[in-house]
Amino acid sequence: MNRRSFLKNTTASGIGILSPIPYHMLLDQNITKITILHTNDVHSRVDPFPQDGSRNAGRGGAARRASIIDRVRTAEEHVVLLDSGDIFQGTPYFNFFGGEVEIELMKRMKYDASTIGNHDFDNGLDNLVKLMKTADFPMVNCNYDYDDNPLASVTQEYKIIQKGDVKIGILGVGIELDGLVPKKLSGNTKYNNPIPKAQATANKLKNELGCDLVICLSHLGYKYKDSKVSDVKLALNSENIDIILGGHTHTFMRSPDIHRNMKGEPVIINQVGWAGLMMGRIDLKFEKNKKGKCLSCENLFVS
Repeated sequence: MNRRSFLKNTTASGIGILSPIPYHMLLDQNITKITILHTNDVHSRVDPFPQDGSRNAGRGGAARRASIIDRVRTAEEHVVLLDSGDIFQGTPYFNFFGGEVEIELMKRMKYDASTIGNHDFDNGLDNLVKLMKTADFPMVNCNYDYDDNPLASVTQEYKIIQKGDVKIGILGVGIELDGLVPKKLSGNTKYNNPIPKAQATANKLKNELGCDLVICLSHLGYKYKDSKVSDVKLALNSENIDIILGGHTHTFMRSPDIHRNMKGEPVIINQVGWAGLMMGRIDLKFEKNKKGKCLSCENLFVS
């Protein structure tokens, strides 16, 4: 039974779902629905923004995010919760507690995986390793090398999650650290071009390990005016990646973008700004014995 295929129908909206799946299909036992929730660049924003009359006054906060996650998990059977890096840095919570609060909150929300952002190195390698050893979710990254580096013990190239009949492969890629992270903080972490690394890992996940869906957690940035590697460049120059969940550029997307990969197959790219003001949601329906999976997306305001 081959359940790996192209995206058949795509609909997207800012705060609602368009073209829902017909009711009779939802009752079909051959349909498996997967709900992906994701964040990026939360930057230690534990509390909502202060009520100071600014644009984001009163918005965001970990408690509201947790409430949204709980509501979705109550309504949906198969939920995956992911983060695209820069968990740390930005509020006194990080300055005083060094990331412990952020990791504990993610554990309580039951994140399945994250990738590494450049600001996640801000307290140095030893601190990051200590925090990740307390976490019950992995940091995935396939384009950093860790020769004689403590990060090797707490990171992995990919993670596979089984949800119902659907096998999901999750890989991660990170931005070049030179110029962003001092060597004293990143140590001998070596950056490799993420496109061939992600391509090789996605190929392994889909064609060797039999994943029905491959998700890339990216901290590369959505797109740039120059030749710098970005989520868009990764989508256009790779195969076997179905969804790219991005970070780093703090791009608020009201709905995901669709780009075509090297085989002409669609790749979803989504990013939800920064500071936990939004949470991404992607719903996928997998139908046995048929090519295609029907997709709907909504980026949720955390307010």
